[in-house]
Amino acid sequence: MEKYYLAIDIGASSGRHILSHMENGKIVLEEVYRFPNGMAECQGQKVWDVDGLFAEIKTGMRKCGELGKIPVSVGIDTWAVDFVLLDQDDKRIGNVAAYRDERTKSMDEKVYELIPERELYGRTGIQKQIFNTIYQLMALRTKDPDALRRASRLLMIPDYFNFLLTGRAVSEYTNATTTQLVNARSKEWDEELIQKLGYPQSIFQQIRMPGTELGSLRAEIAEEVGYTCKVVLPATHDTGSAVAAVPVAGEEDVLYISSGTWSLMGTELCEADCSEQSRQHNLTNEGGYQYRFRYLKNIMGLWMIQSVRKEIGGGLGFGEICEAASKCGITSIVDCNDERFLAPADMTKEVQAACRETGQQEPEGIAEVAAVIYNSLAKCYADTKKEIEAMTGKSYKCIHIIGGGANADYLNCLTAKATGSRVLAGPVEATAIGNLAVQMIADGALGSLQDARKCILESFPIKRYESIKTDGRTV
Repeated sequence: MEKYYLAIDIGASSGRHILSHMENGKIVLEEVYRFPNGMAECQGQKVWDVDGLFAEIKTGMRKCGELGKIPVSVGIDTWAVDFVLLDQDDKRIGNVAAYRDERTKSMDEKVYELIPERELYGRTGIQKQIFNTIYQLMALRTKDPDALRRASRLLMIPDYFNFLLTGRAVSEYTNATTTQLVNARSKEWDEELIQKLGYPQSIFQQIRMPGTELGSLRAEIAEEVGYTCKVVLPATHDTGSAVAAVPVAGEEDVLYISSGTWSLMGTELCEADCSEQSRQHNLTNEGGYQYRFRYLKNIMGLWMIQSVRKEIGGGLGFGEICEAASKCGITSIVDCNDERFLAPADMTKEVQAACRETGQQEPEGIAEVAAVIYNSLAKCYADTKKEIEAMTGKSYKCIHIIGGGANADYLNCLTAKATGSRVLAGPVEATAIGNLAVQMIADGALGSLQDARKCILESFPIKRYESIKTDGRTV
């Protein structure tokens, strides 16, 4: 009888339920349910519909029962930094704000009045992103202090869903580190920092590691979905799960790009680098599986492509846009990490304006706009590779591209050319696979992270892109 494991992987634009089992020593996937997600406007604020998302979580779990494929365990991963506040009766306080909401503007200045930016990085090792939880909480303390006063628990988005499933409130480590409130050395909440900022310490839950079994479904949830199973913590930060799925055969040095709405480019460290030089490069030390630090940089990523597709794509698929972009001769470049691209009213016009303001050719139409974005991303990847190599003292000959961006052939070719590295693209479903791998390790179906990565390498197709050098030139 097959043993099934269920990954519920929820991104900013969609979520899916993916079942997995082992077959002839390989991991086999089956998508059983998919549902849309997205930010909504409510009372002038960008928010998430967490009630709707939880209903979709249960619907997808019911599908497994209908298929007769009841999972041994389920694990949930989502994006990072956003959270839910609960009162003493475990009722939700207010809306669940989305990280692209503007409430955090200027909140960094208020944080740095209480703790200097350099000291903050030295304690947490987390790069400054204006949407980090630390700044969202400062926005609440400044604009809605009553919400913080009423709060009994703070739960990150996947922690909240796990609480609804099991009744157990914990903070999973990889997602907790993205709050910029976890000490990089102790790997626990930095209570001194939290006190300095004036946040209530009592709302922060005990940190637990990926692989922790939270327990079984609450009785009423089991009745709704038609069965019970264990709830196991994967790396609940989607990038943490994706990085666990980097397909390598051994303990080689890894350079990866988790390519999706965001591009997260980095390597793995055993100890966080909280140095001033690292801060100046805006590199971050996010928690990973088995306390491996994901030493990486956030790059705006395919959010820019997703946006222009909605605006001027005319119904074209991402593959068609990629192909059209590859035939353009435009060479204009923009800074993908400029905050102007975080949540513009019109991404197309923002890209055009950035080109115009720097005296470059202004792109027209979906192909040219996409070409500018793809070329800009490739340049950013090349620059980031050099920064990471300088900081680690290592030379990376290979870049693993995992996630949805592994399908972007033109971008992968540009990345190989810009970085001078071999690019290995895949698996596309890295986040769900990493989620499932941690569940399988917890259950004993896989022995270790190294075993899991080797199994992933053998289970899924990997595309190869070479950077060929001729007479000292990369072509």
